[in-house]
Amino acid sequence: MKSLSVNVLDKADEEFADTLIELGLKRNVAKVLTYLKNVKDVTSRDLEMGSDLRQPEVSIAMRELEELGWIAEREEKKPGKGRPYKIYQLKTDIEAIIEHLETQKKKESQAMMASIKRLKELTK
Repeated sequence: MKSLSVNVLDKADEEFADTLIELGLKRNVAKVLTYLKNVKDVTSRDLEMGSDLRQPEVSIAMRELEELGWIAEREEKKPGKGRPYKIYQLKTDIEAIIEHLETQKKKESQAMMASIKRLKELTK
């Protein structure tokens, strides 16, 4: 039997992912983002095992992260026959991603406060 070594999310990583979820990210996106912040690059298979997600969950998360422009993807050919495998890495540093989330939440908060202010005005 072959032994593989894969990094997995630890307790601090789980807390990081949970905080991203509290900010409104989907669970699979939060876990993938957390995993990617800790590695230079990773194959999709290692990402599945390390983040404890199934292949479809990783694919959906990658699509969302790609739409945001936060990841880079490349393919490498396996030795021998078979499909090439995908390798992912963060294209945007984690601090910039956190800033993006902060800006997004500030805008949402301002919009809510404006709605509350308007409700108060309408009750006078």
